[in-house]
Amino acid sequence: MSPQLLIDISALLASFLFIYGLKRMSSPVTARSGIVVAGWGMAIATLAAFLYYFGVSEAAKPHLTVNTALAVIALTVGVSWAWWSGKKVAMTSMPQMVALYNGMGGGAAAAIGAVELLKTGGHHGPLPLVVTIIGSLIGAISLAGSLIAWAKLDGRINGTWRIKGQQLLNGTVFLATLALGLVIVFGYHGHAPAALTGLFFALALVFGVLMTMPIGGADMPVVISLYNAFTGLAVGFEGYVLQNPALMIAGMVVGSAGTLLTLLMAKAMNRSVANVIFSNFGPSSDEVQGEIKGSQKPAEAGDAAINMRYASKVIIAPGYGLAVAQAQHKLFEFVKLLTDAGVEVKFAIHPVAGRMPGHMNVLLAEAGVPYDMIYDMEDVNGEFKEADVAIVIGANDTVNPAARTNKSSPIYGMPILNVDQAKQVYVVKRGQGKGYSGVENELFFADNCNLVYGDAQKVMVAMIQAVKSLDGGH
Repeated sequence: MSPQLLIDISALLASFLFIYGLKRMSSPVTARSGIVVAGWGMAIATLAAFLYYFGVSEAAKPHLTVNTALAVIALTVGVSWAWWSGKKVAMTSMPQMVALYNGMGGGAAAAIGAVELLKTGGHHGPLPLVVTIIGSLIGAISLAGSLIAWAKLDGRINGTWRIKGQQLLNGTVFLATLALGLVIVFGYHGHAPAALTGLFFALALVFGVLMTMPIGGADMPVVISLYNAFTGLAVGFEGYVLQNPALMIAGMVVGSAGTLLTLLMAKAMNRSVANVIFSNFGPSSDEVQGEIKGSQKPAEAGDAAINMRYASKVIIAPGYGLAVAQAQHKLFEFVKLLTDAGVEVKFAIHPVAGRMPGHMNVLLAEAGVPYDMIYDMEDVNGEFKEADVAIVIGANDTVNPAARTNKSSPIYGMPILNVDQAKQVYVVKRGQGKGYSGVENELFFADNCNLVYGDAQKVMVAMIQAVKSLDGGH
């Protein structure tokens, strides 16, 4: 069997595993195995690439030997770092890691494009050049934008960077980058001076920074998903340039999945993707919110726990604060005490809860929460009015009634969890601060809402002790 035939078969097998793995990721029950299946597909595609060594002429082998050695070194470093960082990363830092990996994928696609543009005699017409330019542009934007998103999520960049005429500046840089790409394709037919090609990539990276810096923190989940789609598209384009079916199919699958997820998340916020990117959502720190009537009423953790122990139905709305406190295991321990006492408990997940798509689902799965206790917003929202108690743990913007009632609010029109419709609401939060978007939460001032201040894990420990004391310490 020839090396090329083995490569083609491997690409077909890897593509099947990518698609099948993604299908299994559509359900929490099979998501873990889906990731493993897709991982095997990536391993097969990567190893098959080394078979190209056996299909070249003897004269070309010395040069290819050097490249193969460099590829092995790069793979060793990359796999080692990814394995170590993946094992070490905390759940709170998972969004940052996802953003970082998005950027690495976009950067890899941009690097492929750079090699194709800089080498001589490698192009056979305008179409491969156009595809190379498009893939390089998208990949470079994804790299720079994802790095900014990572820095914002990791607290290395605080707030937003906005200047007068921001959108005009962004548009000018983007058009200049496109114009430069057209010059490289049709003016130099792919053989432009290295300085000109370097300027093209520099402008693309600058645009990625300019595009992401003005976006508020509340929109970061959508931004991460958008750059995931960008990376997939870039990989798909560069796969076409390299005539690699596995890259093309993987890129198209990731690009389409990321695009659909971005649209769904934007819909969950009642906003368009263009609105997320160009509206500079999220007030700056010096903007003042309208005055809210009422007062914030504190409650003790033990009192809240006893109320839930004697309730018939409790719905839990988790948020990023749960992940920060690493309180998911204690929360599930408390939930098991409630269910053992005959209380019906459900988890309500907002599509943009946390800092990335599916953040809360992964967090609860890590704690061993059964999948049949976890409900998406549209499936559980109608049940809040039947709940005796709704408890909000570390969530803010996704439970703010202002999204339904206050037309002047920046989050007006965004679908929220209807926790305010429960008979009693408890909110677990560390202090009186505002949400990630900087918008004051009207829920905290409602007549049926009490706030349990403190670190979520310590609060859950106190709640567990309170319920156990009622049941004789068992």
